[in-house]
Amino acid sequence: MKSMIVGALSAILLGGAVTSFAQVSPEDQIEIRQSGYRYMSWNMSKIKAQVIDGSVEYNQQQVSAAANTIAAIANSGMGALFGPGTDKDIGDLHTRVDPALFDNMQEVAQLAGDLSTAADNLAATAQSGDKDAVRVAFGEVGKSCKACHEKYRMD
Repeated sequence: MKSMIVGALSAILLGGAVTSFAQVSPEDQIEIRQSGYRYMSWNMSKIKAQVIDGSVEYNQQQVSAAANTIAAIANSGMGALFGPGTDKDIGDLHTRVDPALFDNMQEVAQLAGDLSTAADNLAATAQSGDKDAVRVAFGEVGKSCKACHEKYRMD
């Protein structure tokens, strides 16, 4: 329950930042989106350790909480944090976004929609407790992340 609350609060905070992004500097937009993606990645690693690597004993509640957090971030509207001026490094703040992303927003929106769909499915599947089904759903989230990274993330 506590993890679900933390996930929901994270989504609310990210959503609040997105709705007021016109007042958020390009530097802050980059920092906020990077934080959101790092938080998503951390939750992905918790699931991976349990359903892929087996390095941590499977715990349905932990996996479900992580999946709910991933879905909350995927559905938070973080696309609004790719505003003007966020396509390049600013001072000591570095971004790996490929500037081509900003010329292909319709495709990016489709990729973001695919991530949301996969993340929602992972959250629903995690509720079932079926480790094998979670493994498959987790793979679909990974594929949706990779689809965007391969096109719009620089090394």
